[in-house]
Amino acid sequence: MYVTPAPRVSEDPLYAVRLGATGLLSCAAIPILDPALPAIIAALPVGLVASQRKAMNLGKAIGGPIAMIVMVWLMTSLIELLRPMPLVFVLVMWWVYFIGFRMILQTGAQAGMLIVVVAVLVSVMGMNGNATVEVLRDGFTQASLVALVVGPLVYALFPPNTKEQHVDEPTPAEGGVVTGAIVRATVLLVLSFWLYTVMQPSDMMMAVIAAMVLVFPTRHAVFYEASQRIRATAYGGALALVILVLFSYLQYLTVVLGLIFLGGLFLGTRMLDGKHPSMVYQYAFSVSLALIAGALSTQDAGYATFTRLVLTVGGALSAAFLVALLDALTNWQKEPDNPAPIDNSKPVAEAK
Repeated sequence: MYVTPAPRVSEDPLYAVRLGATGLLSCAAIPILDPALPAIIAALPVGLVASQRKAMNLGKAIGGPIAMIVMVWLMTSLIELLRPMPLVFVLVMWWVYFIGFRMILQTGAQAGMLIVVVAVLVSVMGMNGNATVEVLRDGFTQASLVALVVGPLVYALFPPNTKEQHVDEPTPAEGGVVTGAIVRATVLLVLSFWLYTVMQPSDMMMAVIAAMVLVFPTRHAVFYEASQRIRATAYGGALALVILVLFSYLQYLTVVLGLIFLGGLFLGTRMLDGKHPSMVYQYAFSVSLALIAGALSTQDAGYATFTRLVLTVGGALSAAFLVALLDALTNWQKEPDNPAPIDNSKPVAEAK
């Protein structure tokens, strides 16, 4: 699957400032909206805004949140319709997973990930009942509307140093992509039942991290991505605990918002010149925001961080091992001579 390259200082020197401001504004919207799932409001706008590179792509800034709203409402309606028929419910969910993974493997584009993410969240929440899935639907709608406002605003306040828009260059997988999609859809269906069994609705944004390791086409890439997601969860948890400890001494909204901005500024700077792939730091910021929002609403910060880290590690590694085993048995794609995954999310050295 296509991985967005790291931002470059020469093209976007204010990227880290914009990332921190996005986190600040997203969290500032929580006491105004008073959502049932504050973690979604905190994390989703950051993911949508931070994924852009170079000049703002107005189509992505507006189309991304709108597509998220449409997908969530369609999936919610489908889940509520099928929930009284458990067998049909499971078969349709597998089919939706399959469509998303086949799109990812055939085109390499990230659009299929939207289908997979929404399907996982809505289907697992739907197992808890119609009222729960409607809470998720409303939470995603609120978060998407926040992103619709925050995205253009932060780009207007902190514009990049180029008018050029980034163009994605996805690379499709080679081989029997239908078999690869079947493998991943089946593993994700099993993982969905595991998520339903062990996780609370407030933890569902974190659960997606465990599922996203499956979108990569080769066994080595799956394990590599799992390790990066685990690292991001650990970094995000550490940052969240630091912010919450400092906040415990000065319990003011302006203090926690200021600390969130500084945390985003730090991780955004690491995205520009850090030793790990840039997406690690981006995911870490989303993780920290979800943890902070959850801890300040109803959860204990230490327990939330520990359980999320353990569940993410367990889910990611279990899914990676199962996908690797089934890929090896089906042999649908020949592994490259160089097993290291292509990582274009690492910073590119600046020309002197």
